[in-house]
Amino acid sequence: MTSPASGQRQRQRGDRLSIPEIEVDLYDRREVQIIGRRLELVPRGAPGCQGGRVALVGAGPGDPELITVRGLNRLRSADVVLYDRLVDLSLLDEVREGCLLIDVGKRPGAQAHTQEQIHALLVEHARRGSRVVRLKGGDPFVFGRGAEEAMACAAFGVPCEVVPGLSSALAAPAAIGIPLTHRGKAASFAVLSGHRAEDGELDLDAAPGIDTLVVLMAAGNLEHVCERLIAAGRSPATPAAIVERATWAEQRSVRGTLASLPRLAEAAAIHSPAALIVGEVVALDLGLTEQEILTAQEGGLR
Repeated sequence: MTSPASGQRQRQRGDRLSIPEIEVDLYDRREVQIIGRRLELVPRGAPGCQGGRVALVGAGPGDPELITVRGLNRLRSADVVLYDRLVDLSLLDEVREGCLLIDVGKRPGAQAHTQEQIHALLVEHARRGSRVVRLKGGDPFVFGRGAEEAMACAAFGVPCEVVPGLSSALAAPAAIGIPLTHRGKAASFAVLSGHRAEDGELDLDAAPGIDTLVVLMAAGNLEHVCERLIAAGRSPATPAAIVERATWAEQRSVRGTLASLPRLAEAAAIHSPAALIVGEVVALDLGLTEQEILTAQEGGLR
């Protein structure tokens, strides 16, 4: 359960926070479409507040079997589920009869629900007494804006639980047999966001001192990221790999070096979501083929 930060004023009865409204248009039994207007949400404790709760649940990197037991339990007991586009939709079959499913996924090139609208949905449904699950790809607190959602709940006194999930930062390398650390090769790793590369906010000054780098959301800026890593001190010959849709049935990967990978990835038509892995561990031979690593997806370990 989260609470407002120490020293921050508790919102009192009668305080209001103006947030873009969510108007819900029911078009089938469980799913809804969201249209933005305006709404003023009243903090918990105001008349009519039913005191529901929110669980921020990490669904894992893609394969639905990689959600945690607790995450699955929260999903099965939910009254309302807000889910992202990178969540395997088969997980939604686990919800109970009558659970309201709301697609709040952000899609490239498409009009998305704002983060403020998502906050409003979480708070409003919880205030009506619902058990709300915010189902997010990977881990809620790894480039998932989960902290912002937890803070929005705390601002209105809505109980909020965080259920960690397996981030693609860990799963993507493992899915193609790349260990993030290995004795004698790598004793450190760091996770970066590729979305910050073009605007100059991606700080790579410390990158040469980190043995293994994982850059999430790297596909759209791959050439730029690789160039900046080289400019920051990495050798152009450093082994590198990019993994598209890690742990999904459609998973694909390409290996090369910082110098060659952008060209190889373009030739292979690698698209998002994709993770870049950079470091000497990429060149390790585990004695397993990628397909052997993924035998569980083919039923070999079930």
